[in-house]
Amino acid sequence: MLVQAPGRVNLIGEHTDYNDGFVMPGAIQFQTTIGIAPRGDRRLTLLSQNYAEQAEFDLEELPQHARRHWSDYVVGVAHKLAEQGIRLPGMNVLLYGDVPQGAGLSSSASLEVATCLAFLEVSEKKMEGAAMARLCQRAENEFVGARCGIMDQFVAVFGRKDHALLLDCRSLEHQYQPLPEGVRLVVCNTMVHHSLAGGGYNQRRKECEAGAHFFSTKVPGVKALRDVSIEDFERYNAELQEIVRKRCRHVITEDARVIRAAEALARGDMRLLGRLMWESHASLRDDFEVSCRELDAMVELAVKIDGVYGARMTGGGFGGCTINVVKSDMVEFFQSKVAAGYELATGQRPEIYVCTAGDGVRRLA
Repeated sequence: MLVQAPGRVNLIGEHTDYNDGFVMPGAIQFQTTIGIAPRGDRRLTLLSQNYAEQAEFDLEELPQHARRHWSDYVVGVAHKLAEQGIRLPGMNVLLYGDVPQGAGLSSSASLEVATCLAFLEVSEKKMEGAAMARLCQRAENEFVGARCGIMDQFVAVFGRKDHALLLDCRSLEHQYQPLPEGVRLVVCNTMVHHSLAGGGYNQRRKECEAGAHFFSTKVPGVKALRDVSIEDFERYNAELQEIVRKRCRHVITEDARVIRAAEALARGDMRLLGRLMWESHASLRDDFEVSCRELDAMVELAVKIDGVYGARMTGGGFGGCTINVVKSDMVEFFQSKVAAGYELATGQRPEIYVCTAGDGVRRLA
């Protein structure tokens, strides 16, 4: 049995998902593929083709803590399924992924979601898609230790070919926005590796939670920054510590940008979409402080190139990739200009991926 789940790129809406806000990602053609064969004992044997490495576990005594190893994502999902009363049989698992790792394209969620569906299939169990996404999010939050929001796992389940996904991360209501013909999503990898299990990402969450707590004492009904209007922020932000003020300003304005960007995409207004992407990057750079020199250089190069509607960093930050919305007939020119300019500016040669929006997790025939 074979199962595949995609990586993702986020057009706009960064660090809003764990604040119950809005995001607009798309699944991409990079995949994690998992093959499973049952065995007669209670052993879980994992073989990664990427790492040429094997890991073996007793399903009766799975590790209780992450080891900072690729197998943590698989073991975390196994734990969460066990908490749901799903008893996994022994199995041999072969894993291969081509989602670039450490690039902010959600290789971890791709692995978690593929693992979850594969484990459900071999156990002959069913789970609704949103519940699957939630379970995989908990595996990453509670076992791996990265306090990610729901976006990555959700789009890995619900992605649709040639569409972006506008998602309300509180209600999980979502709608699909068709991507215009004649436009390609081009992802530029700075080659600066990032890790969401590190302190910077989790620290941003704590700062956002502090801001939400503050506003809950000022505005009725505030449970997360998603509930704070721009008017509320302007009224009370002077009472916040500077660092918390900046984090709140990013999240609150970013939520508004996502809604406007979805409306722009629905109208085919690519110039407005591009302007909102640039504003998003500036906010992530200046207020949320998750960009870096290489990401800024990549975006600054891109916005000067003919045929580029918009460019911004994508993913959690601290390295990784930019997302660029480019006219199809200008993609080759864009690739050559960015590659040359980035290498000149940083001394590193980037990887550039021309992407199409794809479907979510599925079992292969």
